[in-house]
Amino acid sequence: MALQTPSLFTARSGYKLNLLLFSRHRKLNHFSPRLYSVAAKDNGVFTSPETAKSFDFTSEERIYNWWESQGFFKPSPDHGEDTFVISMPPPNVTGSLHMGHAMFVTLEDIMVRYNRMKGKTTLWVPGTDHAGIATQLVVEKMLASEGIRRVELSREEFTSRVWEWKEKYGRTITNQIRRLGASCDWTREHFTLDEQLSRSVVEAFIRLHDKGLIYQGAYMVNWSPNLQTAVSDLEVEYSEEPGFMYHIKYRVAGGSRFITISNLKVPSIAWLIFYCFLCGRADFLTIATTRPETLFGDTAIAVHPEDDRYSKYIGQQAIVPMTFGRHVPIISDRYVDKDFGTGVLKISPGHDHNDYILARKLGLPILNVINKDGTLNEVAGLYSGMDRFEARKKLWLELEETGLAVKKEPHILRVPRSQRGGEVIEPLVSKQWFVTMEPLAEKALRVVKTGELTILPERFQKIYNHWLSNIKDWCISRQLWWGHRIPVWYIVGKDCEEDYIVARNPEEALGKAHEKYGKGVEIYQDPDVLDTWFSSALWPFSTLGWPDVSTEDYRRFYPTAVLETGHDILFFWVARMIMMGIEFTGATPFSHVYLHGLIRDSQGRKMSKTLGNVIDPLNTMKDFGTDALRLTLALGSAGQDLNLSSERLTANKAFTNKLWNAGKFILQNMPNQSDVSSWERIVALKFDTEDSLLSLPLPECWVISKLHELIEAVTSSYDSFLFGDVGRQIYDFFWSDFADWYIEASKARLYGSNGNSDASVPQAVLLYVFENILKILHPFMPFVTEELWQALPHRQQALMVSHWPATSLPTHAISVKKFENLQALTRAIRNARAEYAVEPKKRISASIIASVDVLDYISKEKEVLALLSRLDLGNIHFTDSPPGMYPIHLSFMFLIVATIKKKSGDIKQSVHLVAGEGLEAYLPLADMVDISAEAQRLSKRLLKMQLEYDTLVTRLSSPKFVEKAPEKVISEVKQKAAEAEEKITLTKNRLALLESTVSS
Repeated sequence: MALQTPSLFTARSGYKLNLLLFSRHRKLNHFSPRLYSVAAKDNGVFTSPETAKSFDFTSEERIYNWWESQGFFKPSPDHGEDTFVISMPPPNVTGSLHMGHAMFVTLEDIMVRYNRMKGKTTLWVPGTDHAGIATQLVVEKMLASEGIRRVELSREEFTSRVWEWKEKYGRTITNQIRRLGASCDWTREHFTLDEQLSRSVVEAFIRLHDKGLIYQGAYMVNWSPNLQTAVSDLEVEYSEEPGFMYHIKYRVAGGSRFITISNLKVPSIAWLIFYCFLCGRADFLTIATTRPETLFGDTAIAVHPEDDRYSKYIGQQAIVPMTFGRHVPIISDRYVDKDFGTGVLKISPGHDHNDYILARKLGLPILNVINKDGTLNEVAGLYSGMDRFEARKKLWLELEETGLAVKKEPHILRVPRSQRGGEVIEPLVSKQWFVTMEPLAEKALRVVKTGELTILPERFQKIYNHWLSNIKDWCISRQLWWGHRIPVWYIVGKDCEEDYIVARNPEEALGKAHEKYGKGVEIYQDPDVLDTWFSSALWPFSTLGWPDVSTEDYRRFYPTAVLETGHDILFFWVARMIMMGIEFTGATPFSHVYLHGLIRDSQGRKMSKTLGNVIDPLNTMKDFGTDALRLTLALGSAGQDLNLSSERLTANKAFTNKLWNAGKFILQNMPNQSDVSSWERIVALKFDTEDSLLSLPLPECWVISKLHELIEAVTSSYDSFLFGDVGRQIYDFFWSDFADWYIEASKARLYGSNGNSDASVPQAVLLYVFENILKILHPFMPFVTEELWQALPHRQQALMVSHWPATSLPTHAISVKKFENLQALTRAIRNARAEYAVEPKKRISASIIASVDVLDYISKEKEVLALLSRLDLGNIHFTDSPPGMYPIHLSFMFLIVATIKKKSGDIKQSVHLVAGEGLEAYLPLADMVDISAEAQRLSKRLLKMQLEYDTLVTRLSSPKFVEKAPEKVISEVKQKAAEAEEKITLTKNRLALLESTVSS
């Protein structure tokens, strides 16, 4: 779509191109004032470097709104069948932008913008997740502030309040994602509780159930007592916290019968006295546990079969303390770690994941002693109704009173906490709905093995394979009111586990119930909802219309191309999408998985409010600009965590300014409106053939060759998902080659001594190189590049929908090598000037010595050399034979002081530079410095250097230092002393030479 801007196209003639916008300047630092505005300033969208000192970050929102209003984010109907599709990882609807969002938006937008410019039909599907637990928590807190508890409302009333909240606050995260420049098709935005996606979820549940892959049962889950629901592994975070290891005696019952009082509700004094008496005479096994309150749920005591300390007890019975004589078997299993704690393990299968697995393997009973609200139940006897942590304290006190407490010692615990509520998660056996994962996992493993799916970085494939090869069944039910309600109905008065109906809606369920159980039955729906990850596992195809596979979006855009997300949810989301995609569509939902790392602070620590090191992306964009933030995030390596610092952001903000100033320079050096012939010459110049390249002067041929090499390299890196390489390659070329060298070199012709010289070649090259830099950099830094693009002439379409530069363009290696020689000579002269502290504005003379062929191309760029090296253009001499000289080495390895005999017969001191093989230069010393002043400066410097050297020698001469200091430290001091000695020698030689010059 063409851009309608009054400054690029005449206001009264629609799309008639106004080519002649910029005045031409001949003199350095003497620019005439602009008599016209540039770019699209008049329409209030864009500004120009000619009217703005720097890029204004506040214009980013205007640019983004203009892109969206033009429909650029939608798939172009003009493009062919080659598609590129990404599904955005749906952020929680309750969320606020953090650096994790900034990372995935940046990387996905880079992919999308690149492929859009490559001409592919590109679709980025956005959306948000209903986030069952997180959203319900937020709304419950809101209701609590109004004095309302959730249980005081009906389910319908509560969900109605949640929808009200969602409509009011639910767009916060998507609006913030827009601030990052996300060019996704917002007309296709989805929410996981949309009607279409809800239909997909129900269909998926029914199909899995019909295949026997969904079942109901009581198994170990992560339970949140405060939320009163099972939670997924992803919603459990483990933290290292101080706690205690409790050592407790368990009496060995032996062969004698022991009194069991399992039904005793109130202990008698006599019983306690008798128990203590027995404890004083019995054998004991001491166990170590961090959760003594779970001992009421013990069903066995385990030791290692090869642990000689306890082998005699295997097969006997142990008595669980404070249970009035309940016996449990003493068993052996290699699962027990002999070296941890006491080597004796209490088995509480109702409250520990590992114990649960062991109990199921050995056929041990599973005893639950903790209620779903975190209190102890009647199995705990006198502790029934107590909070689990209060019970722990009381139990330990009473164990001490009975002599069964051995010791309590500090211990660092790995505590499972709810990611949402922060409470300690309780492992509990609970009746839930599960998905059988093994048959689904087999297919997901196969597509990686056959290469249908590529995981990047490659090392994550091993992690993926390991997890799927050892996968557990998936608990998909949650005891919440917000979410996709499980499509299961029960029959009033019948067993819920045996008699239930799976249906798409209540009407269908009632019809099935009547058909199976008779017309008089009543039904009610399962109160639970599905795990949020169940609906998001369908995301790549549910958002495109599935289960209706006839929709245009599904037929055109599925399977998608790439799934990009953080490596921390490889199992919980990515793997499940792959399994569900293959199961329901018969195709892998994407061909590539790109996993980014986590964002950490400058010290490599995880960002957290506790540490106070959270970096807010919104504030960062305000201070540094969105482009600088995006570039910083994208320069990392795939899968590697990125340490984010203000120094990196500041450096990339400076890069934005450098880009802006380059645009300013180019615009200020274009022909003015009336110079039609100059514009015709510029437009006529092309650089896509070898002949056109070779016809250019050396600097132009060099920079275009380097540009063409860059385009080839970054295109390959984009295609290989090496975005960090792309960013670094463009950064280095723009800053070093283009800005520092070519822009400076172009001034030789733009402001050269020959006022009538043709400037169209450097003008055309400046435009050509800069516009291509903007193109290849646009996916990284979309805002500033679009702003600059709109300021350039001949922009008939927006940058974001312009064509990607062609590849396989001509380069000329010989010209590149020749210009590198010129660069080496320039650097040598600049370094000599810096060494002698020559004033920047001072022009010096030089004699250039080289072979005839080198002199041929170097001498042709005499003005460039003089401009870049600050040489006196009238006193640069080129010759193929050096004068007589008496070389003396200076502090720079490439500098040699020599004598040159001038034509006048005077012998002057000169600096001899060796820039490369067969390329040298001589700079008269008297042109660069006041020899007497320089001699005085070197004398002072020599005294300081000698003092530092003497200090080092004194340290090395000290027996105490040599005997006690580490070898590495001694080696470093010796190296410093050797370097200091070499510098002193060079400085003395240089000083002697200067003094001889003064005396002569």
